[in-house]
Amino acid sequence: MSARFGSIDAAAAEAEAAAEATRMPVADVRWSAQRPISLASLDGSTMLGRDDVPLVEVFTSREQRARSSQAYVRSAVGARLRVRKVVEDADAGADRMVIEQHDDASGLTVTTTLTRPAGLSAVRIETVVHNTSNEPVTVTAITTSFGIRQTEQLDGIILGVAASEWLAENRWREVPLTDVMPTLDLALHAQDGRGHFGITSRGGWSSGEHLPTGFLVDDDSGEAAAWQIETSAGWHMDFAATRNGATLSLLGPADLEHHFAHELDPGASFEAVAVAVATSTKGRDGAIAQLTEYRRWLRGEARQASDAPIIYNDFMNTLMGQPTTEALLPLIREAAAAGAELFCIDAGWFADPTIGDWWDTVGEWTEAPARFVGGLRAVFDEIHRLGMRSGIWLEPEVVGVKSPIADSLPDEAFFQRFGQRVREHDRYHLDLRHPAVRSRLDLVVDRLVAEFGVSYFKLDYNINPGAGTEWRAAAPGDGLLGHTRALRDWLVGIGSRHPDVLVENCSSGAMRADYSLLSVTHLQSTSDQQDFLLYPPIAASAPAHIVPEQCGNWAYPAAGMTPEEIAFTMVTGLSGRLYLSGFLDTLDEAQRALVHEAVTLHRRDRHRLGSAIPFWPLGLPEWDDEVVCLGMRHDDGLTLFIWDRGEERADLLLPDVQGMASVAYPSAPASPWSLEPRADGLAVRTSPGPTARVITVVGPRLGARPTGRGA
Repeated sequence: MSARFGSIDAAAAEAEAAAEATRMPVADVRWSAQRPISLASLDGSTMLGRDDVPLVEVFTSREQRARSSQAYVRSAVGARLRVRKVVEDADAGADRMVIEQHDDASGLTVTTTLTRPAGLSAVRIETVVHNTSNEPVTVTAITTSFGIRQTEQLDGIILGVAASEWLAENRWREVPLTDVMPTLDLALHAQDGRGHFGITSRGGWSSGEHLPTGFLVDDDSGEAAAWQIETSAGWHMDFAATRNGATLSLLGPADLEHHFAHELDPGASFEAVAVAVATSTKGRDGAIAQLTEYRRWLRGEARQASDAPIIYNDFMNTLMGQPTTEALLPLIREAAAAGAELFCIDAGWFADPTIGDWWDTVGEWTEAPARFVGGLRAVFDEIHRLGMRSGIWLEPEVVGVKSPIADSLPDEAFFQRFGQRVREHDRYHLDLRHPAVRSRLDLVVDRLVAEFGVSYFKLDYNINPGAGTEWRAAAPGDGLLGHTRALRDWLVGIGSRHPDVLVENCSSGAMRADYSLLSVTHLQSTSDQQDFLLYPPIAASAPAHIVPEQCGNWAYPAAGMTPEEIAFTMVTGLSGRLYLSGFLDTLDEAQRALVHEAVTLHRRDRHRLGSAIPFWPLGLPEWDDEVVCLGMRHDDGLTLFIWDRGEERADLLLPDVQGMASVAYPSAPASPWSLEPRADGLAVRTSPGPTARVITVVGPRLGARPTGRGA
């Protein structure tokens, strides 16, 4: 059977389809009395979907695979699932399909919801497993799985995945799928393969080693698919070979990779990690465009409540965690003069300056009076007097081993393994499932808002606690997942109590940048990288993973920079949400003018970020590329951000970029670039560098927003 509309009743489905012929279905799903449900296609995609691959696999401690392999396919429970009901409904924003399957042997009922935002070729997939049996069942992994073409059609498919680490985030690589999935001639052996190619997270940094996203593209046909896994805990993506083709499995934490297990008592339910997939006929950039608009839809209320103030933060290449009244006041005044609208006091405001390194003392989150003449309140008053909003840094999930808080909370309030607190880099990790932790952190936030008028929190996360915690969990990975879900719920609570407060998901410079958290926060610092020459590939690649309006890209002008270097770092900031830092009070007039000009440009154009669609005319950059380019499509044109890190001038062609081009920033460069429209694209000649420019293009063929698969 197949379902596109309505319920499992074929006559009703046919009638509804006839009545709503103009509406796109949620997805093409297939099942029968002999096999579980599968995703056959999303919008007719030939890249993603095959009716012989079950959509959901369930692994338990009692039964893992029906046939041995190292891949997350062919689970015993998953193979026995049979459809009980398929129902489709819709509202103004999305179509939904709810699928109920059941396994008589284990007593597990699996309910999967496919939600498709209106007008997009993207689907969010959520699965809940319910134990209807009379005995506990321990779940060790739940996957969402898809077929990838037939075996003979795998040649020519490119896989895109991204490595990521502190100071070197978003390093995409594109390789032939057959490089990681060799041809095995499985038809000769009359059985599926037993190997796999997997990419997995480690511990609490969900993007600290790899990004939880990827894509497949056939450059010849333009068919492409992209996906993301939505969790701040463990995740895994897995490719495997069957006789009929390849498979892709997306999952949250698993027993083998993340020390995960969740015990389901009779009558209990467990919600698996949600995933999203998107397809396009316009290649890699088209599939990422679909995910970009999906991410905006996912943010929902957080996006609607968000504004985009120009932020100055005192940390990067500036105070570096040692703020004082004397150091802050000149920065506050210069930030206001430059046009900043929000001033964020970063780390160190809580630490007695006589301590020096305060790392292992954090956790009270009260001001250190010795740092601030007249108190911290006087500093915030100056920020507000100059017309700026105020922000402050917190690292809510950690307590230093020398902090009084370490002794005031019970052991159950902290991550534990083998009967002892987890200690990482002289810090303990709090568990937000514990009511004492939640209550304490609520009091901290509410006090800072009430006492100082804070309306912005930069939330950091600088330790990785490992597998997780065993408190109230069948295994540590289960505890980590529970904590991260409690953290997300805590963030939602902040928004409910303080609707005007914005939250930055810093997380040690994008070490936990995922759409479980980014769906309820407002900004993501894209890196802690302090070398302005190394930042461009990070900033240019970030919109493949994060919507442009959430990409907080640092710009840190310094008195020792040349005019071209000032422009270079400001272009990095302008390529997303401008995140300003640096000793602005030490700049000369010409340097200040370059900063002020960039701020003015960002203020003028920032409203476009919320609908901008990223693209990469020269491809996603390699880490060592001299020339890096990011494009943004708008309804009325394009914006290009180009960095040339080489010492010599470069000549480049931006394919298919058509229209009238001009340099938007800097308006009076020390060494001009040349722009020449051609039939095959825009020819650009840079000047000896390093140099960078913001270029605007207006003219034909510049439509922006994706609608359906053709985007």
